[in-house]
Order: sequence, then C-alpha cells, then structure tokens
Amino acid sequence: MEATRRSFNKDFLLALSADFKRHGPEAIEKVRKTQPAAYLKICALMVPREMKLEQSGSAIKAMTDEELEAALEVLRELMAKRAAEGVNVIDGTAEPVALAAPEAQSPGATPDPMQKHKSNRLMREADTAVGPRERKPNRR
Repeated sequence: MEATRRSFNKDFLLALSADFKRHGPEAIEKVRKTQPAAYLKICALMVPREMKLEQSGSAIKAMTDEELEAALEVLRELMAKRAAEGVNVIDGTAEPVALAAPEAQSPGATPDPMQKHKSNRLMREADTAVGPRERKPNRR
C-alpha cells in the first residue's frame, strides 16, 4: 500500500511538473489578471511563515591580521570611490520640531453629559462636516 502511494505521488508530481513547465507562465499570468486576490493568496502561501537563522562560525574571527588589514583597505577604497563619484552623504542631527495644536472639535462632537447612550463620534463628526441630518433613534 505504501509503495503504491509513493509511486502515485511521484507520478503525480512528475506530471504536475511537466504541465507547469508547458503552461505555468501563461496560467500564472491569467490568474494574476482575472483573479488578483487568488494570485496574491498564492504568493503569500509561497512565503515561509517563519525562518530560523543561526549564526555559524564567524568569518571575521577566522581571518588573520593581514587579511583584516587587506579587507579594511578595500573598504576604504570603496568609500573613497563613492565620495569621488559624488554620492551625497548627509551628516547632521535631527532637531525636534513642535507641531501646531490640532483644531478644536466641533461643539456637536462632544458628548452631552445627560445623554443616556454614547453616540457615534464618527457620525457626529460627519454631521458637522456635511451639515446636520435628522437621525431616528434605534429601537431595541
């Protein structure tokens, strides 16, 4: 039973691979154009959910003093070449800037202290932006 399943899986994967080689790019393009949501879902499913990175032996630690000096010299030459090409590097510090105070809310946007239920702030703001509109209370 297990050997049959392995054979089926292998045959299926080979057939799928051959079909993809023949029609894959056209099929992908068709899905991208006609069903963008499905296309994006497939793309998202191709990205691994998590990736575990581990640092193995450091190459810098294994370098001799001469190799380190040579690497530093190459880096200095690259930096000098970039500076000569006119790559703009900005040296400086950020300065905090005070922002202007936000505009006060409209009087209709503040809740009435005697109100039984909290009203919808978004709708109050929309009313002040567009103009007041008569609203019917919800029946509960």
